Amino acid sequence: MKRFLLSAAVIAASVALPGLPAMAQTNEITIGISISTTGPAAALGIPERNALEFVPKEIGGVPLKVIVLDDGGDPTNATTNARRFVTESKADIIMGSSTTPPTIAVSNVANEAGIPHLGLSPFPITPERTKWSVDMPQPVPIMGKVLYEHMKAHNIKTVGYIGYSDSYGDLWFNDLKKQGEPMGLQVVDEERFARPDTSVAGQVLKLVAANPDAILVGASGTAAALPQTALRERGYKGLIYQTHGAASMDFIRIAGPAAEGVIMASGPVMDPEDQPDSALTKKPGLALDKAYEAKYGPNSRSQFAGHSYDAFLVLQRVVPVALKTAKPGTPEFREAIRQAFMTEHDIAASQGVYNFTEKDRSGLDDRSRMLLTVKDGKYVPAK
Repeated sequence: MKRFLLSAAVIAASVALPGLPAMAQTNEITIGISISTTGPAAALGIPERNALEFVPKEIGGVPLKVIVLDDGGDPTNATTNARRFVTESKADIIMGSSTTPPTIAVSNVANEAGIPHLGLSPFPITPERTKWSVDMPQPVPIMGKVLYEHMKAHNIKTVGYIGYSDSYGDLWFNDLKKQGEPMGLQVVDEERFARPDTSVAGQVLKLVAANPDAILVGASGTAAALPQTALRERGYKGLIYQTHGAASMDFIRIAGPAAEGVIMASGPVMDPEDQPDSALTKKPGLALDKAYEAKYGPNSRSQFAGHSYDAFLVLQRVVPVALKTAKPGTPEFREAIRQAFMTEHDIAASQGVYNFTEKDRSGLDDRSRMLLTVKDGKYVPAK
């Protein structure tokens, strides 16, 4: 695992979690972040790490100590990182990870320890994860609905599915069945592949043989381009839909001409320029994209950079509220942050407007989504 320190930190060696240690108040707020800057999910984790260059260094007059660890997309590594944040770093807040399986792992540790957790990937927030976790990315049902509505508007009747053989793939396939089928969409084939796979030839042959009107790809990062390319190479002519997990410039770079005409759900950070001036997501989206592309080059903007950037916009609202009643480094401060998640409303960010509740842990609505397509190698609004 690689370690990235955005401020000075001395970290000990213990990784066990025998119980939450006693915590003394401090003069800084410690934030532990586990993301995937290596491995198959690096295309997600690297922009998330890069965006941290543009977040505040203090909130409410209190300095932030931000500790970033690489989990390589592995849930075991993510668990180890999260435990280190608890036992060694005495973290006030935990973030991560970049994909669904390690995010579940981080959430489990955060909820066991009683530390506020901001997920950076869509993940199922089950009852045991509800108290301390909120999720920055758009939940699958919000993004799925806009895809299925587009399918219906374009007279799609049959749909094939190819997605990851893990919890992210499950989230999307289950949503397709739950929301899509009542809208008149018939799922005619389901195929899966592992994140590290370098070929999906067998799965694509079955999909092409089933000849659905459209195909939904439930994948993320650069791996989402693998079935996109294979389907076009095998002569599939129907519409191909991609999830917001694929919304990056790297997808176009890797898929090349096969990306043309894709229909992709995306957060508004990918195209703030075409948003109306009244959109609360426009100003923060433009601010992030301007800073990011000035540092990393034209057209380097990223859906995933938006998630970590927005997490700090949320903290800029909730931390000052918590500081009114408690000091960093204490259980009271962590509880105050948890409560402030639900008392602060209309938190405008690049990817949506957040209104967290006890039951709604993403806090997002339709303002957090848009449809894009690729035309002449560039993302443009889909029709």
